[in-house]
Amino acid sequence: MVFLTTAGGAANYGGIIMMLIFIGFFYFLVIRPQKKKEKQIQEMRNNLKVGDEIITIGGIYGRVVKVKDEMVTIEVGADRNKIDVTKWAIGSVTNKKDDSSDNKSDKEKNNK
Repeated sequence: MVFLTTAGGAANYGGIIMMLIFIGFFYFLVIRPQKKKEKQIQEMRNNLKVGDEIITIGGIYGRVVKVKDEMVTIEVGADRNKIDVTKWAIGSVTNKKDDSSDNKSDKEKNNK
């Protein structure tokens, strides 16, 4: 077999450089955004408070009644049934209860 090389074996570095570029693109386009999203979801689950309206990953809409370390009790339906779910089962918070926004909306109503 005959291997074609350029002066000093520069062709050997071309493959390594291309592989490093590919790994860099893969990191910035796939891995980094996924880690950022996971961090936001974990932060959302850790900041749950009583009164927050949530949607579980199974599609159940409810309002948080009690928060423990890894368990959350939610109230669902017109009958106000209570369901215990783990924090990882919470998909999103639809209406975050925020005291400061309530105060702002009260002030706006009084000003009008």
